[in-house]
Amino acid sequence: MIAMAKESQSFSTNTSAHAGGPVSAEDAAQALRDGPIGAYLVASIAVGLLFLGWLAFYFLLFLPRGSIG
Repeated sequence: MIAMAKESQSFSTNTSAHAGGPVSAEDAAQALRDGPIGAYLVASIAVGLLFLGWLAFYFLLFLPRGSIG
């Protein structure tokens, strides 16, 4: 059985101790201009791998079995 710790936990959902300071309009505009490059990169890699997997199934499984009928 796992022993649970009896110490109290503190959550920072209602405190702003770790929140960043105010952001200027220029910094916000620059961040929006750059966009989520990392997210696009990860999504592109995932889609590319899915497409390569589909091509592998098509050429290695479906085509060698021949046509239906």
